[in-house]
Amino acid sequence: MTIETRIDQLEMKLSFQEDNLETLNTEVFEQQRKLHILSEQVSYLVQKLKEAEPDNNGPDEVDMRPPHY
Repeated sequence: MTIETRIDQLEMKLSFQEDNLETLNTEVFEQQRKLHILSEQVSYLVQKLKEAEPDNNGPDEVDMRPPHY
């Protein structure tokens, strides 16, 4: 195997690795973006659930019914 052949093979491997790295970087960026969106959605849903919880300080509706119910 000549030195030129070895250099060509190394250049091809390097090119493949650079392409692979760029693909992985793009994928990680996209996953981070989706994770950020999902975190915001979860925070929004938690807030909505807190707002929808009944207030335990006041009387229940059952307690407010007349006795003949």
